[in-house]
Amino acid sequence: MSTHKPGEAPPRHFLTGSELSASELSRLLARASELKRSRRQRGRGDGALVGRSVALVFERPSTRTRVSFELAAVELGAHPVVLRGDELQLARGESIRDTALVLSRYVDLIAVRTARHAALDELARWSSVPVVNLLSDDYHPCQALADLLTLYERFGELAGLPVAWVGDGNNVAHSLMLAGAVAGLDLRVATPAELAPAAAVVETSRSLLPPGGRLLITTDPQVAVTGARAVYTDVWVSMGREDDAERRRQLLAPYRVDEELLAAAADDAVALHCLPAHPDEEISASVLYGPRSAVWDQAENRLHAQKALLELLIEGV
Repeated sequence: MSTHKPGEAPPRHFLTGSELSASELSRLLARASELKRSRRQRGRGDGALVGRSVALVFERPSTRTRVSFELAAVELGAHPVVLRGDELQLARGESIRDTALVLSRYVDLIAVRTARHAALDELARWSSVPVVNLLSDDYHPCQALADLLTLYERFGELAGLPVAWVGDGNNVAHSLMLAGAVAGLDLRVATPAELAPAAAVVETSRSLLPPGGRLLITTDPQVAVTGARAVYTDVWVSMGREDDAERRRQLLAPYRVDEELLAAAADDAVALHCLPAHPDEEISASVLYGPRSAVWDQAENRLHAQKALLELLIEGV
């Protein structure tokens, strides 16, 4: 059951990274680049969403997502309503369904950072406005948009671009696989067998690949990195995985992104990391802060990619 009125198009949600078509993704990245240039040249405002409002719900700590999404709304002219999880009646037992039905009457988009992805699916089921995943245990699609924008800026053409993911097959990897498949990347994912990406995500990602796109799943970081134009990693112990920290560090030790591993990549390869980082654990400090790092561009690009996403979901442009 949905809650949109008869004759109205259902809302567009962004929950995993697979929701955009190839043409929509291409337009979004081009628009994000335009918004980035205009912010630097003519000031910070755009006004495309004047009179609109967005609810930003954070059940988990956040730095980049909180700041970039709030600024994205403000700079487009929308009003952000920022809420912690304990500020909602959800914390006292109100249902997700009721929360969706109420918030949909107030705002033009609901964005949530939470642990359980099923809660986002339930929210989207009952919401009559777009729902955006700001991070869940299973996916991090807004990060994937920033990743693709960073690669687009550096290399231009994404189709066939060799990109290596090295480390844990986690939520960030899942959304990179899905959005990267839509973009047509040559994506190589190297993880320990025990921390491989979910089989269902691998299957869905492969179904999204256009001709020339590729998704390789391997346990060998050298195989993934050889000839890659970008080498991407993430923390070894994500939020909610602290009880398994020591096992993860042992499994992931061979997957550290350092100068030795990066030497197998293309001469113009860049290093990527979604942050927060633990220098000299999953990535060497010299790579993270060195000349081949595109990490800080990635972090900035959260703002610009999310602006374009807000325009697309709210205004349909």
